[in-house]
Amino acid sequence: MFIIATTLAAGIAPRETLCQGDPQRAFDASKAAVRAPGTVVRIELIGDSTQTDHAGYGRGFCANLTREVDCVDMAKGGASTKTFREQGLWERSLETRPDYVLIQFGHNDMQSADHNPRQTTMEEYRANLRKYVDEARVAGVKPILVTPLTRRNFQADGKIHSDLLDHSATMKGVAAEMHVPLIDLQADSIATLDTMGEKKGEELAITKKDADGKAIFDKTHLNWKGSYVFGRIVAVDLGKAVPELAKYVRPEAATLPPEGVKAMKIFNGGPVKIVLVGDSTTAPQGGWGPGFCALMTPNVTCIDDALNGRSSKSFIDEGAWAKALAEKGDYYLIQFGHNDMKGKGPERETDPETTFAANIRRYIHDAEAIGAVPVIITPLSRRNYKDGVLVEDLNDYAAAAKRVGMEEYVTVIDLNGISKAMLKTMTQEQADQFDATGQEQERLAVNKVAVDRTHLNALGKKTFGRIVADNLIRTQVELGPDVIGEPMPAPASAPHAP
Repeated sequence: MFIIATTLAAGIAPRETLCQGDPQRAFDASKAAVRAPGTVVRIELIGDSTQTDHAGYGRGFCANLTREVDCVDMAKGGASTKTFREQGLWERSLETRPDYVLIQFGHNDMQSADHNPRQTTMEEYRANLRKYVDEARVAGVKPILVTPLTRRNFQADGKIHSDLLDHSATMKGVAAEMHVPLIDLQADSIATLDTMGEKKGEELAITKKDADGKAIFDKTHLNWKGSYVFGRIVAVDLGKAVPELAKYVRPEAATLPPEGVKAMKIFNGGPVKIVLVGDSTTAPQGGWGPGFCALMTPNVTCIDDALNGRSSKSFIDEGAWAKALAEKGDYYLIQFGHNDMKGKGPERETDPETTFAANIRRYIHDAEAIGAVPVIITPLSRRNYKDGVLVEDLNDYAAAAKRVGMEEYVTVIDLNGISKAMLKTMTQEQADQFDATGQEQERLAVNKVAVDRTHLNALGKKTFGRIVADNLIRTQVELGPDVIGEPMPAPASAPHAP
């Protein structure tokens, strides 16, 4: 049994079935160097999204290595040679104490008109690569440079015209100067795609939304099939660049596991069932669930099984979770917290760090046990302000949900953090645009509309449902074609000259 991008680097048990996207991985420095049982060598990937497990070739690479290899993917979406270090990711990578590290950057180092803080000049790029090599060697790690995977920029001649040739040339120069093994993935990926052609090349891609909200092929990132195609190329090239590692490359190309086959069927238009579970802030009456389900294409059966007043405990105790599992969903979106708080009664209350965390872990394991993909969603923020400052009363539950999701290496949508960030830019009056209204008896009792700052009106359902959907497909990229996109707003008109 081979290990795909094990989380042992984080002190977590290895996992073989990983969902697409770029979910965060928990990290425990005290356990980072612990290796998977039975492995004899640790090979690590560091780089950007094209190298990750979920939108790059990471999982396909690891699948093409034998069971003796502890394959650790520390790549991070959006990283450049500059930001991977600034964010502490390089320090973490060294703490895992790999034997070999494959270093691939370039996509996010490119300079652009918007002068993104992650970009570098070519001289900075060269210096950063040299520094990674030097520091790896000092740490006793053998560096291997990998030129960046090409973007699929096909032109009228039917061939790839790469925008990463200069970065590839610079990396090759560093490899030659510092006597570092090199995998020329840029050249190999161009050759593969030129032979394959644009139509076949698109079969390896994920999708993104264009300005009209329509799904189009992403020219940079990879679906499951693409991951296994280019992962195989990198694995074979590794055996050539570092001959002592050739014995750890599988003799035959790895085939997609069942979860990959399923994801590709969904990506290509197959039916999918998404089940929502949680409390009233997810439920049909006053939650974001209806807004989320409204964004799904006809390929999706979207079932909102969330129930008012339930906590992570009572949803299980009352049998609602068993009923939801009986739906045999492909994906389960799970959000609790509001009714787990103190004061909600012993039948509902949980402690964030103990019972609540244990319940969230159970939801994850139960969903995986039926072959489904669990997605953890931190609780939507309430919209109460005190002296003009947003009251943050769900932080402990949001942090616990996020922590468990990271430890289990499943996708976490931090709706609590996203909604708080939005609400902190608003006044109480502005935030009240999302409020549901109270029950009829409440309105009669006070002779006016009672304000409900927990639940959502139609605008709130639409707004936060959109947030969940858009964040879901950033990680579960195979669902991208099944979410109706939102057109980009028209640019503001230029002011008339006086």
